[in-house]
Amino acid sequence: MAASVAGVARRLRRALRRSPSWLGPSRKPLSTLPPPTQGSAVRDAFLSFFRDRHGHRLVPSASVRPRGDPSLLFVNAGMNQFKPIFLGTVDPRSEMAGFRRVANSQKCVRAGGRHNDLEDVGRDLSHHTFFEMLGNWAFGGEYFKEEACTMAWELLTRVYGIPEDRLWVSYFGGDPKAGLDPDLESRDIWLSLGVPSNHVLSFGPQENFWEMGDTGPCGPCTEIHYDLAGGVGAPQLVELWNLVFMQHNREADGSLQPLPQQHVDTGMGLERLVAVLQGRCSTYDTDLFSPLFHAIHQGCGAPPYLGRVGAADEGHTDTAYRVVADHIRTLSVCIADGVSPGMSGAPLVLRRILRRAVRFSTEVLRAPPGLLGSLVPVVVETLGDAYPELQRNSAQIASLVSEDEAAFLDSLQRGRRIIDRTLKRLGPSDLFPADVAWSLSLSGNLGLPLDLVELMLEEKGVQLDSAGLAQLVQEEAQLRAHQAEPAQEQRLCLNLHALGELQHRGMTPTDDSPKYSYSLQPTGEYEFGPCEAQVLQLYTEDGAAVATVGPGQRCGLLLDRTNFYAEQGGQASDRGYLVRAGHQDVLFPVAQAQVWGGFILHEVLASEHLQVGDKVQLHVDKAWRLGCMEKHTATHLLSWALRQTLGPSTEQRGSHLNPEWLRFDVATQAPLTPEQLRTVEGTVQEAVQQDEAVYTAEVPLVLTACVPGLRSLDEVYPDPVRVVSVGVPVARALDPMSQAALQASVELCCGTHLLRTGAVGDLVIIRESQLTKGTTRLLVITGEQAQQAREVGKSLAQEVDVAAERLNRGSRDLVEAHQLSKDVGRLTKAMDRAVMPQWQRRELQARLKLLQRHANTAIRKLELAQAAVKSQELLKQHEKGPLIVDTVSAQSLSVLVKVVRQLCERAPGTSVLLLSPQPVGSVLCACQVAQGATPAFTAVAWALAVCSQMGGKAWGSHVVAQGTGRTMDLDAALSAARAYALNQL
Repeated sequence: MAASVAGVARRLRRALRRSPSWLGPSRKPLSTLPPPTQGSAVRDAFLSFFRDRHGHRLVPSASVRPRGDPSLLFVNAGMNQFKPIFLGTVDPRSEMAGFRRVANSQKCVRAGGRHNDLEDVGRDLSHHTFFEMLGNWAFGGEYFKEEACTMAWELLTRVYGIPEDRLWVSYFGGDPKAGLDPDLESRDIWLSLGVPSNHVLSFGPQENFWEMGDTGPCGPCTEIHYDLAGGVGAPQLVELWNLVFMQHNREADGSLQPLPQQHVDTGMGLERLVAVLQGRCSTYDTDLFSPLFHAIHQGCGAPPYLGRVGAADEGHTDTAYRVVADHIRTLSVCIADGVSPGMSGAPLVLRRILRRAVRFSTEVLRAPPGLLGSLVPVVVETLGDAYPELQRNSAQIASLVSEDEAAFLDSLQRGRRIIDRTLKRLGPSDLFPADVAWSLSLSGNLGLPLDLVELMLEEKGVQLDSAGLAQLVQEEAQLRAHQAEPAQEQRLCLNLHALGELQHRGMTPTDDSPKYSYSLQPTGEYEFGPCEAQVLQLYTEDGAAVATVGPGQRCGLLLDRTNFYAEQGGQASDRGYLVRAGHQDVLFPVAQAQVWGGFILHEVLASEHLQVGDKVQLHVDKAWRLGCMEKHTATHLLSWALRQTLGPSTEQRGSHLNPEWLRFDVATQAPLTPEQLRTVEGTVQEAVQQDEAVYTAEVPLVLTACVPGLRSLDEVYPDPVRVVSVGVPVARALDPMSQAALQASVELCCGTHLLRTGAVGDLVIIRESQLTKGTTRLLVITGEQAQQAREVGKSLAQEVDVAAERLNRGSRDLVEAHQLSKDVGRLTKAMDRAVMPQWQRRELQARLKLLQRHANTAIRKLELAQAAVKSQELLKQHEKGPLIVDTVSAQSLSVLVKVVRQLCERAPGTSVLLLSPQPVGSVLCACQVAQGATPAFTAVAWALAVCSQMGGKAWGSHVVAQGTGRTMDLDAALSAARAYALNQL
């Protein structure tokens, strides 16, 4: 019996994995469970259970923007924020390092990357791009399998009241190829809790062995499933909860090694749990979605949602309901966390999600423009209590969604017009050109999904050149690969085994407090003293621990203390050198320092032998460090100035700095205006000129939690944490009654800073660009570089003034006018490349654009005047007739074309072709065919016949054409022109 049930369950599990849809009409209750529980209460009950009954610490959901994890587009599981613990890299001084048992509800997005449910959303009753993951964790062996299983069973059966006979469990059945035994411990735990043996199923590594990625912590898992069938017929199992027991580490060579510490990592989807508790077959039939469905119905007038799928969903109305409801939740959550629709990476995925939602709302539900934005308050109402950032940013979310929806609808209309114009040029059997389809796509100009372009063509009965489009897609992929940033040099690192070994040996983390040991001398110079240290461990480039290294060897150096700043918090690592005690004349260059789990690893090139136990003296590169200090203090001043200018709710989205420049990303409703940029610079300059003191102090992290105006980023901070305050002593800044942090720059920061702001010298924003919709990136320089940028800006401004004065005086002839136009163009290009204040660049660019327009107008007037004189002279030379073929002096094709047009206007019914020899040996050609000429006589053919004889080329239309060539025999060219025309006439 158990074997047959296992076989049925296996088949069902595989089917669910391919398309995990809860089948059938979604209105039929599943069981006689207690009255349905609201989704918010289900979430609260989970958190309260682990906090109150089992002593778990509740931690807030991490942002859906991954913190320092380039392998992820979005946070897609509850464990993502705890990776430093699993990998052993968590800062031992941080709050996270003290986590033992925690629980939370994590916002997750699965769209793009390894876990991508985007295209399945709407097609079935269970897929989502955004969902909430309920989880509990035990770190470092706080508890393991027995406790985890017991807690899960207690919560599901006693707190939520799910009948035990509706629950099944699976466990890891072993993997002989990997040398892994079955997890009989988990099996026996479930049996001891009263789970019937025929409800305890064994599966292999594909189902019940969980891995973080291709490498990293992993282990067997046991899953709890709910039987939708309720004992009627074959079981229909849907996974509720996955309990992962991290015991191993997958190495780069594919082998498994035991972890230094064991952890419990569990995850249960809130939406699926709520569906079970509310007796629904679909996650969409719960109160997590019903308010959105009601709002959609009210907003577009479509038939009410009925929960149909597949062929039963006529017109795809219910599919559209599910897509719009899911996608607006995803958009709202992502934008609240600083991910906005854009052109690459996660922002590009979000752009696709928005466009998909717009398509279904407008094309299927026939919703009026603005529906998506109107749904944001409903999302905020249903999720805002659990995730306050939605409430704080609700207006910005609605505005951004509405703007992008309007922009996409405009692109859609333009795309339809382009398709219609293209179709007029095609024959009945012609394929639609691939290059036109590509220009409409997300990779082209309009940003329409290619599947939408194909659908629009299908509606018109036109077939796309799929082979040509595939070629363009391949070329684009090759181009992106070619343009991709080169792979960074492999850094030395301490892996979790090395960290585990250090911890096993009882080695304390590196004391890096000497990095703050520097002083400001009366002369204004900074003094950085050396640091005495001892070599604790050496590592080769492949990570092997060794006792000694030889000359010329690149190695990792672990010391008991250091004055080097290890790269973190956006600040570049220090550089410098070290010497061995008693060998001051032999320098060991230190390229960088990296922090791994509180241990700082120095990358060193050994000049001579170096061994464990050696005493060394470290010296930081003073100029490099001072440059970083200058930029870091400038970063804080810039953040403060932006809040002063744009409003106190302005949020920093990230930064990076080195001695040369700093990069700052800030959340903005719209691009900064030149006046705002200028005001920000002026605010920083004022603080610099006042030479304010920069105060620092280490304080307990808890004291910073409720200080109004204190700035912190989405990072893990040590406890105690360093507070950096400009112009206000830290104690006063942290006094909640002082409000000082609202008027001054006060931030949590572990970086190195100036002791007074005056050393910043100056600050100039040299570039400003939209990183994504709602996020602006600023590139900034300081000090002498900033002063030079201001000088460049001043010089260019003077050149623009001179050009404006020349334009006001007017040009005497075309040569002078063209020269002025070229000078304005040269200035425009110089402005684009110059290192100068961005506010000034944009102001001067606007002036130059106007000057260029006026210069072109002046040229056009001079050309028209010159053309009028020349056309009058030619009319006097030629008798009235059907044809004028002649030479004339003209400085450009533009003038020559104007002469031809004026001749035709003054002599209707006359076809004209003029040649103009140039000083450099070329010949210009322009022609116009009279309106009454025969259909076979076209201007472009006439010009081509003449210019081909001169070895040149021609272009134009049936009426007007132009071209160029080279010839020493103008008479022959003129004769050919007359002969061709007379033959056509």
